[in-house]
Amino acid sequence: MAGGWAHDGAVNEQIEASIADELARMRAQNKVPSGESFAECAECGEEIPMARRAAIPGVKLCVECQQGRDRTFKSRSGINRRGSKDSQLR
Repeated sequence: MAGGWAHDGAVNEQIEASIADELARMRAQNKVPSGESFAECAECGEEIPMARRAAIPGVKLCVECQQGRDRTFKSRSGINRRGSKDSQLR
């Protein structure tokens, strides 16, 4: 976290930068749905209900396949590399 000689708002800037980085990473991996929703699941071929397609624009998976992917999610370390001393030395 910012401290010491950091300017006002430095903490908020770090938080916003971390969020922006994560969103960019998710978009790069196509984790954020975009475009037109599929009528059928891309994995199993089952019909995706209209309510799901309306709720999540660009949805490509049915609920069961999405839940399977979510269970295998690998979390990230949670370390703010912008604020670590090691990243500042490089």
